[in-house]
Amino acid sequence: MGRLYVIMGKSAVGKDSLYCSLINRNPMLKTVIPYTTRPIRTGEVEGKEYHFVAESELERMRQQGRIVECRRYYTVHGPWYYFTADDGQLDFSGDDQYVTISTLEGFEKLCAFYGRERVVPVYIEVEDFLRLERALEREKQQPEPCAAELCRRFVADEEDFSEERLRLAGVKERIQNHDFEKALKKIEELICRG
Repeated sequence: MGRLYVIMGKSAVGKDSLYCSLINRNPMLKTVIPYTTRPIRTGEVEGKEYHFVAESELERMRQQGRIVECRRYYTVHGPWYYFTADDGQLDFSGDDQYVTISTLEGFEKLCAFYGRERVVPVYIEVEDFLRLERALEREKQQPEPCAAELCRRFVADEEDFSEERLRLAGVKERIQNHDFEKALKKIEELICRG
């Protein structure tokens, strides 16, 4: 049976790096590229990490009934949306294995849309001080670094990924990303077991 593996975790746990390495090492995996209305960050490529679109495109897809899940974040730059669209990227008629990046809220909405039996959580963790160091280094690389946005994300993650919310969503297994290679191997084992 085809499944969708949803890589998620708090900001700066290494989701994007793990995702990219996973895809590079396992070309049989199919990707589901989410959409966002936020500006592209340094080093990102359109159609690789995200499809970067204007809010008008989100509204057009919403009117067409093509939004699977959508999350809005109130940032210091204004609202940013992240969403998954029913755009033909997923086809569960075969045994294909898909991978995407989302949030806990996004995971729950994907489960509601596609069925819990098809959607598998891959929760990544890193100790908070290491995560904060990583986030700070990443923010410093941006054309216009914004400490306030970094702090907002860090605080919001505490609520968004609370132990209670993880429990209610059925997220049991956690992958520690202190050692990148070990974390990547655990993800590969999880997908191969699935």
